[in-house]
Amino acid sequence: MRIPTLAPLGILCIGVLAVTACGSEPDPNDPSQYQGGQYGAYPPGQGYPPGQGQGYPPAGGGYPPAGGGYPPAGGGYPTATAAPTGTAPPAAGGGSATPIAPAAAGAATPVLTAMAASETRGMQPEGGAFAGQFQPGQTLEQPFNVEPGKCYTVVGVGLGITELDVQLVFQPLPTVPPQVLAQDNQTGPNATLGGGGSCFRNPLPIGGPAKIVVRATAGQGIALAQIYKK
Repeated sequence: MRIPTLAPLGILCIGVLAVTACGSEPDPNDPSQYQGGQYGAYPPGQGYPPGQGQGYPPAGGGYPPAGGGYPPAGGGYPTATAAPTGTAPPAAGGGSATPIAPAAAGAATPVLTAMAASETRGMQPEGGAFAGQFQPGQTLEQPFNVEPGKCYTVVGVGLGITELDVQLVFQPLPTVPPQVLAQDNQTGPNATLGGGGSCFRNPLPIGGPAKIVVRATAGQGIALAQIYKK
């Protein structure tokens, strides 16, 4: 029987295919096969090399970064806010002084008595003296009634206060804005409104609610004041 001449060719092809198939499996211990060789840039199953391709994590660290997550949608990572280096300046002075008993301002009483002797001749005290403990810009109010045809003088003495101011304010109704009728024109720790025979006379034919406003415009300390009338 004749053996077909194609048989040796078939056996040869099978052998070639077997050798080719065996040669297609890369040797993981041979880096030369993966660095620019015939099997690609890096061994399969180990990801992309650091700094190449699209794999995670990148060289030097992964995601999320330490201490934080991915940036929120529509924005980047939050930026640090600088801490304040100092405190805000204090607000401007104001508000109400702390009322105190006139006896607590006893050191100011001799000065007030001497001033009243020269500034309020022929006048009588209207009520008692009033006093307060002041911070810069604070005020102390003393309500009283302005009588028609009467004349008024106010004497104030400050201890520790470098600029003391006194006003006479008229406010007949709570809904009506207060109106300043008179104020002192002196500078320094003491103040006199309507002194030296120039007392303030009510220009209205009727009386009404009023108040004396004593203000520590500069400095801080104690102020003592007294209203006089005739």
